Amino acid sequence: MNLGYRLAYRLGFTPWENAGRSVFGDQLGQLFDAAPAPTDATAAKALDLGCGTGDHAIELAIRGWSVTAVDTVPLAIERARAKLPIANADVTFVLGDVTNLPAYVDSGYALALDVGCFHGLGEAQRRVYGNGLTAVTESGAQLLMFSFSPGHRGPLPRGASRSDVERALGKWTVVGDDAMDTTAAPVILAKTEPRFFRLVRD
Repeated sequence: MNLGYRLAYRLGFTPWENAGRSVFGDQLGQLFDAAPAPTDATAAKALDLGCGTGDHAIELAIRGWSVTAVDTVPLAIERARAKLPIANADVTFVLGDVTNLPAYVDSGYALALDVGCFHGLGEAQRRVYGNGLTAVTESGAQLLMFSFSPGHRGPLPRGASRSDVERALGKWTVVGDDAMDTTAAPVILAKTEPRFFRLVRD
Protein backbone atom coordinates (compact mmCIF):
# COMPACT_ATOMS: atom_id res chain seq x y z
CA MET A 1 0.00 0.00 0.00
CA ASN A 2 2.89 2.40 0.66
CA LEU A 3 3.83 2.73 -3.02
CA GLY A 4 0.18 3.30 -3.89
CA TYR A 5 -0.14 6.09 -1.33
CA ARG A 6 3.06 7.75 -2.53
CA LEU A 7 1.76 7.72 -6.08
CA ALA A 8 -1.67 8.99 -5.00
CA TYR A 9 -0.16 11.98 -3.19
CA ARG A 10 2.09 12.70 -6.15
CA LEU A 11 -0.92 12.70 -8.49
CA GLY A 12 -3.07 14.68 -6.08
CA PHE A 13 -5.65 11.89 -5.84
CA THR A 14 -6.40 11.63 -2.11
CA PRO A 15 -10.18 11.14 -1.74
CA TRP A 16 -9.77 9.80 1.81
CA GLU A 17 -8.71 13.26 2.97
CA ASN A 18 -11.85 14.86 1.55
CA ALA A 19 -13.95 12.15 3.18
CA GLY A 20 -12.34 12.84 6.53
CA ARG A 21 -13.40 16.46 6.33
CA SER A 22 -16.78 16.34 4.62
CA VAL A 23 -18.25 12.85 5.05
CA PHE A 24 -17.42 11.61 8.55
CA GLY A 25 -15.89 14.72 10.10
CA ASP A 26 -18.86 15.32 12.42
CA GLN A 27 -18.92 11.74 13.66
CA LEU A 28 -15.18 11.77 14.28
CA GLY A 29 -15.59 15.06 16.11
CA GLN A 30 -18.09 13.42 18.45
CA LEU A 31 -15.54 10.71 19.22
CA PHE A 32 -12.98 13.42 19.97
CA ASP A 33 -15.53 15.05 22.29
CA ALA A 34 -15.82 11.77 24.19
CA ALA A 35 -12.04 11.66 24.69
CA PRO A 36 -11.16 15.16 25.92
CA ALA A 37 -7.54 16.13 26.57
CA PRO A 38 -6.43 15.81 30.21
CA THR A 39 -6.11 19.12 32.04
CA ASP A 40 -2.57 18.14 33.01
CA ALA A 41 -0.61 19.17 29.92
CA THR A 42 2.13 16.61 30.59
CA ALA A 43 -0.46 13.82 30.26
CA ALA A 44 -2.14 15.20 27.14
CA LYS A 45 -0.03 13.37 24.59
CA ALA A 46 -1.70 12.01 21.45
CA LEU A 47 -0.41 9.98 18.52
CA ASP A 48 -1.85 10.11 14.98
CA LEU A 49 -0.99 7.01 12.96
CA GLY A 50 -0.95 7.40 9.19
CA CYS A 51 -1.65 11.10 9.55
CA GLY A 52 -1.60 12.07 5.87
CA THR A 53 -1.50 15.84 5.51
CA GLY A 54 -2.35 16.36 9.14
CA ASP A 55 -5.93 17.62 9.38
CA HIS A 56 -6.92 15.25 12.20
CA ALA A 57 -3.68 15.82 14.10
CA ILE A 58 -4.23 19.58 13.94
CA GLU A 59 -7.83 19.14 15.12
CA LEU A 60 -6.61 17.18 18.14
CA ALA A 61 -4.06 19.89 18.92
CA ILE A 62 -6.76 22.56 18.77
CA ARG A 63 -8.64 20.46 21.33
CA GLY A 64 -5.70 20.64 23.75
CA TRP A 65 -3.59 17.62 22.85
CA SER A 66 0.16 17.67 22.25
CA VAL A 67 0.28 15.57 19.09
CA THR A 68 2.91 13.48 17.37
CA ALA A 69 1.76 12.47 13.90
CA VAL A 70 3.41 9.75 11.80
CA ASP A 71 3.22 8.92 8.12
CA THR A 72 5.48 7.05 5.73
CA VAL A 73 4.81 9.27 2.69
CA PRO A 74 7.32 12.16 2.47
CA LEU A 75 5.03 14.39 0.42
CA ALA A 76 2.18 13.99 2.91
CA ILE A 77 4.45 14.98 5.81
CA GLU A 78 5.80 17.93 3.82
CA ARG A 79 2.28 19.21 3.19
CA ALA A 80 1.27 18.61 6.81
CA ARG A 81 4.21 20.64 8.11
CA ALA A 82 3.30 23.48 5.76
CA LYS A 83 -0.04 23.84 7.59
CA LEU A 84 1.49 24.42 11.01
CA PRO A 85 2.31 28.13 10.69
CA ILE A 86 -1.31 28.75 9.72
CA ALA A 87 -2.89 26.47 12.31
CA ASN A 88 -0.48 27.42 15.12
CA ALA A 89 -0.97 23.90 16.46
CA ASP A 90 1.17 21.80 18.81
CA VAL A 91 1.94 18.99 16.38
CA THR A 92 5.19 17.26 15.52
CA PHE A 93 5.00 15.56 12.13
CA VAL A 94 7.31 12.56 11.81
CA LEU A 95 8.30 10.69 8.66
CA GLY A 96 8.22 7.15 9.99
CA ASP A 97 6.84 3.62 9.90
CA VAL A 98 3.80 2.75 12.04
CA THR A 99 5.03 -0.85 12.20
CA ASN A 100 8.14 0.30 14.08
CA LEU A 101 6.80 3.08 16.29
CA PRO A 102 9.39 2.89 19.11
CA ALA A 103 12.07 3.84 16.56
CA TYR A 104 10.33 7.09 15.64
CA VAL A 105 8.36 8.40 18.64
CA ASP A 106 8.74 8.64 22.39
CA SER A 107 6.34 7.08 24.91
CA GLY A 108 3.55 7.97 27.34
CA TYR A 109 0.76 8.63 24.85
CA ALA A 110 -2.75 8.75 26.32
CA LEU A 111 -4.60 8.79 23.00
CA ALA A 112 -3.94 7.24 19.60
CA LEU A 113 -5.82 7.92 16.38
CA ASP A 114 -5.87 5.73 13.30
CA VAL A 115 -8.05 6.94 10.43
CA GLY A 116 -7.59 4.25 7.80
CA CYS A 117 -4.02 3.08 8.47
CA PHE A 118 -4.36 -0.28 10.22
CA HIS A 119 -6.91 -1.61 7.74
CA GLY A 120 -4.38 -1.38 4.88
CA LEU A 121 -1.68 -3.41 6.63
CA GLY A 122 -0.92 -7.10 6.13
CA GLU A 123 -1.33 -9.63 8.93
CA ALA A 124 2.30 -9.62 10.07
CA GLN A 125 2.43 -5.82 9.89
CA ARG A 126 -0.67 -5.58 12.07
CA ARG A 127 0.94 -7.65 14.81
CA VAL A 128 4.07 -5.49 14.99
CA TYR A 129 1.90 -2.37 14.76
CA GLY A 130 -0.01 -3.58 17.82
CA ASN A 131 3.15 -4.40 19.75
CA GLY A 132 4.69 -1.04 18.93
CA LEU A 133 1.57 0.91 19.81
CA THR A 134 1.31 -0.86 23.14
CA ALA A 135 4.97 -0.07 23.85
CA VAL A 136 4.58 3.69 23.35
CA THR A 137 1.22 4.21 25.08
CA GLU A 138 0.38 4.27 28.76
CA SER A 139 -2.02 2.01 30.64
CA GLY A 140 -5.58 3.24 30.10
CA ALA A 141 -4.75 4.92 26.81
CA GLN A 142 -7.52 5.16 24.23
CA LEU A 143 -7.36 4.26 20.53
CA LEU A 144 -9.85 5.61 18.01
CA MET A 145 -9.74 3.66 14.75
CA PHE A 146 -11.60 4.05 11.46
CA SER A 147 -11.73 0.96 9.27
CA PHE A 148 -13.46 -0.50 6.25
CA SER A 149 -15.02 -3.90 6.78
CA PRO A 150 -12.95 -6.72 5.21
CA GLY A 151 -13.26 -7.31 1.48
CA HIS A 152 -11.36 -7.51 -1.80
CA ARG A 153 -11.72 -4.12 -3.47
CA GLY A 154 -8.85 -3.83 -5.94
CA PRO A 155 -6.69 -0.84 -5.02
CA LEU A 156 -8.68 0.04 -1.89
CA PRO A 157 -7.42 -1.10 1.54
CA ARG A 158 -8.31 -4.68 2.47
CA GLY A 159 -10.28 -3.57 5.53
CA ALA A 160 -10.33 -5.04 9.02
CA SER A 161 -12.96 -6.69 11.18
CA ARG A 162 -13.34 -6.36 14.91
CA SER A 163 -11.69 -9.76 15.33
CA ASP A 164 -8.75 -8.59 13.18
CA VAL A 165 -8.33 -5.58 15.45
CA GLU A 166 -8.60 -7.66 18.63
CA ARG A 167 -6.12 -10.24 17.34
CA ALA A 168 -3.46 -7.61 16.55
CA LEU A 169 -4.07 -5.54 19.68
CA GLY A 170 -4.09 -8.19 22.37
CA LYS A 171 -3.34 -5.72 25.17
CA TRP A 172 -6.33 -3.56 24.22
CA THR A 173 -10.07 -3.97 24.83
CA VAL A 174 -12.72 -2.87 22.33
CA VAL A 175 -15.18 -0.62 24.17
CA GLY A 176 -16.97 0.78 21.13
CA ASP A 177 -17.86 -0.55 17.69
CA ASP A 178 -19.98 1.92 15.74
CA ALA A 179 -21.02 1.90 12.11
CA MET A 180 -20.12 5.07 10.24
CA ASP A 181 -23.05 7.22 9.22
CA THR A 182 -22.97 6.74 5.44
CA THR A 183 -25.99 8.93 4.68
CA ALA A 184 -23.86 11.51 2.91
CA ALA A 185 -21.12 9.14 1.79
CA PRO A 186 -20.32 8.25 -1.83
CA VAL A 187 -21.62 4.82 -2.82
CA ILE A 188 -18.12 3.37 -3.08
CA LEU A 189 -17.43 4.34 0.54
CA ALA A 190 -20.82 3.20 1.83
CA LYS A 191 -20.27 -0.25 0.30
CA THR A 192 -17.19 -0.77 2.45
CA GLU A 193 -19.40 -0.71 5.58
CA PRO A 194 -16.91 1.49 7.48
CA ARG A 195 -16.77 1.48 11.26
CA PHE A 196 -15.24 3.35 14.17
CA PHE A 197 -13.62 1.18 16.82
CA ARG A 198 -12.79 2.53 20.27
CA LEU A 199 -10.27 0.63 22.37
CA VAL A 200 -8.66 1.03 25.80
CA ARG A 201 -5.19 -0.28 26.66
CA ASP A 202 -4.82 -2.63 29.63
